[in-house]
Amino acid sequence: MCARDESSWRSSLEAKAWEKLTQTDLLDLSKQVAGLPTQLDSEDEEAKRFDALMLNLQLAVLRSESRFAKIQQAVKAIASLLEDKAAIPMIQAQMVLIQEIQINEWWEHVTVRMLENARKRLRLLVKLIEKNQRKPIYTDFEDVMGDEKEVEFEAFIRGDEFEEFRSKARRFLREHGDHIAIHKLRINEPLTPTDLSELERILRENGLGSAEAIERAKTESEGLGLFVRSLVGLDRDAAKKTFAEFLAAKNFGANQIEFVNLIVDHLTALGIVDVASLYDSPYTDVSPQGPDGLFQPQDVDALVTILHGVRDRAVA
Repeated sequence: MCARDESSWRSSLEAKAWEKLTQTDLLDLSKQVAGLPTQLDSEDEEAKRFDALMLNLQLAVLRSESRFAKIQQAVKAIASLLEDKAAIPMIQAQMVLIQEIQINEWWEHVTVRMLENARKRLRLLVKLIEKNQRKPIYTDFEDVMGDEKEVEFEAFIRGDEFEEFRSKARRFLREHGDHIAIHKLRINEPLTPTDLSELERILRENGLGSAEAIERAKTESEGLGLFVRSLVGLDRDAAKKTFAEFLAAKNFGANQIEFVNLIVDHLTALGIVDVASLYDSPYTDVSPQGPDGLFQPQDVDALVTILHGVRDRAVA
């Protein structure tokens, strides 16, 4: 047999071997042969986690399960975090739905179809929430509990009621941004005690929340001005203006400017930025050591002073 015929004969045998694969052959293939390449991008992990959350919620509706309330609060919390990112066009496009989900009226006659529509429209937006804010929201919802007993505390307000107060207040305050006290907060002008009294009057007289809710807002935010600022955010031009002198003082590099722009983005969305957050993601995505890895010590001090100044202007 010539070399050419032998090669053809071997190829024929090898081809026939694929026609009758044994279990051992299949096992070897599963362990040693790589998966086929695909042009399809793998789905975003956060989108799939949100899908699972909404599936559990739909099942809870169909089965009238007690876990409905717990999952509902998780979805409302996600909607609240998304609303804080209103400056992002993708989120702004779904803002009506995001706000409706946070109001109890939307849930009174909720259907599986409504939940499925919400899942499709919001699933790709969840990844835009910072991971450190997102982590506590997801769970497997498999808690085993004993007999329930409701305990009332007069001095406190239920978490879901407070979140609804936040949502209503956010919407109202943003719609009335021309009010002098709200306008001051937006453009980073200092508040007076009279401004704070006026803000409290607005919240109370427009039925946005109970006295308990307003007191809780003051306590948790360390002042009503900071609470309102967290809802309406800082005007972007005002946020950029606070760093204009800092950026003009030196010839900063691209990463340093990107770091400052991140702060501006967060001030626009959240109204204040805690100094400690500069050492977490997304800032550490630019510099693993936070501002210390990019700026000289005196420049870090200057950044801290600017952020403290922004905060102090919301406290009369």
